[in-house]
Amino acid sequence: MDVSYREYDLPLRHVFTIARGSTTVQQTIVVQLSEDGMHGYGEATTNDYYGATLEAMAAAFDRVTPLLKASSAREPEAVLAQLAQELEGQSFPLSALDAAVHDLWGKLHGKPVYAMWGLSTDKVPSSNYTIGIDSVEKMVAKMEEMPGWPVYKIKLGTDRDTEIVRALREHTSATLRVDANCGWTADQTIEYSKELATLGVEFIEQPLAAGDIDGAKKVFEHSALPIMADESCITEADVAKCAGMFHGINIKLSKCGGLAPARRMIAEARERKLRVMVGCMTESTVGISAIAQLLPLLDYVDMDGAVLIAKDVATGARVEKGVCHYPHANGSGIALIDGPLPPR
Repeated sequence: MDVSYREYDLPLRHVFTIARGSTTVQQTIVVQLSEDGMHGYGEATTNDYYGATLEAMAAAFDRVTPLLKASSAREPEAVLAQLAQELEGQSFPLSALDAAVHDLWGKLHGKPVYAMWGLSTDKVPSSNYTIGIDSVEKMVAKMEEMPGWPVYKIKLGTDRDTEIVRALREHTSATLRVDANCGWTADQTIEYSKELATLGVEFIEQPLAAGDIDGAKKVFEHSALPIMADESCITEADVAKCAGMFHGINIKLSKCGGLAPARRMIAEARERKLRVMVGCMTESTVGISAIAQLLPLLDYVDMDGAVLIAKDVATGARVEKGVCHYPHANGSGIALIDGPLPPR
């Protein structure tokens, strides 16, 4: 396989604020793997919280280029295992390469990735649309700007969290989810859960800091709503730890290292009777199309990342009002809008 990559700035439709900070432009890097005239794509966004920088990810791609040049995507298991070993601890670039290998694998075999796994997309969950933290009035306006979604996910972690949810509920009958991004205490979570349950909230995502084990157990026992792990479930080893502390897990491809480890996490979560969600970063259609391959395996999905940006860089799986529209294409169906990247 030949390797190319390019860095992009993804401007957002609105300032996107969560409990940890705000973003107006999301930096990302897209990697292209090429073999027999076909091109496979993967993406990883920068993330200060997880130490993912453009420089570090580019260096990772350069480091494994000799390995990739000596490998084929026609039989991906061996190269994915080697990449996981070479990039241990660098899940963001590993995830991009994993997605690119899978995309190229499907294209070389003339089938979508989900079909290569023996899956059908006849019945898949709907995605939520995410409302970032802002004034109550602006959060209502953001929701009304995107009408018709079956589910809205509300970012919280302010001193007016229940007020925000009450205000949004007045403007929609859709299902609501809330995500505090580690911004609450155990007692706050338990107290808030009671009112949120009356407001039609489906579940609470990661209310506590990832290391608050005692708090998580307390919330699990007393919350009026299911609790989903996000920052508490990063890698495969975390799935077992979440049993008895969470009702489900939210897997992020960039955090766990890609589609291959995500599938293993899903299988283990099922064994442990945990609900399963896959979430996105604020990313382009490259990253969203990789997530789309997993939809038949999921209970919930958050794949609105490309809807949150003002200018995309690729075509592929498209999400409209929560519904994933698959392209009539093989692999993950990804094509760069400006055409394939030039050789490096």
